[in-house]
Amino acid sequence: MINQALYSSSKEDWETPQWLYDELNKEFGFTCDVAASHKNHKHRNYYTSDIDGLKQNWDGICWLNPPYGRSIGLWVCKAHMEAQNGATIVMLLPARTDTRYFHDYIYGKHEVRFIRGRLKFGDSKNSAPFPSMIVVFKPNIKLID
Repeated sequence: MINQALYSSSKEDWETPQWLYDELNKEFGFTCDVAASHKNHKHRNYYTSDIDGLKQNWDGICWLNPPYGRSIGLWVCKAHMEAQNGATIVMLLPARTDTRYFHDYIYGKHEVRFIRGRLKFGDSKNSAPFPSMIVVFKPNIKLID
C-alpha cells in the first residue's frame, strides 16, 4: 500500500518540512510551536503532548502543525479562538475543504493558502497522499460572517 502510515492513525505527528517552516518563519517570525515533540519541534519554545497545547493560552505568533488524527478539528477550533484573543496562528493542514472544521472555523474567516503539489513530511521517502494548505489565523480579522 502506498504511504499506508499516512492513512492510519498510528502516527499523527508528521514533521513539518524544514524548507516550508523556514519560508513561513521569514514572513511571520514565530514565537512558539504549539503542537510539537522533543524530536520534531521547529522553534525553541514549544509545547509537547505532555504540556498539551490545547490547554495552554497562545500568544504572539504561533506555528501549528497539529496531530493529523481525530483531534485535528479541536486544534482548528483552538486556533480560531486564540486568534480572537489576539494571537496569530499559522497552521499547516490537509486541504480537506469538505470537513465541518473547515467550514465552521476557516472558510471566509481566515486566510487560506493552498500548497501546490504534495508535501514530503519529515524523512518520508514519499509524498503525502493528500494536498495541504496553510491557514493564517489573524487577530481581529473578520472576512465574512
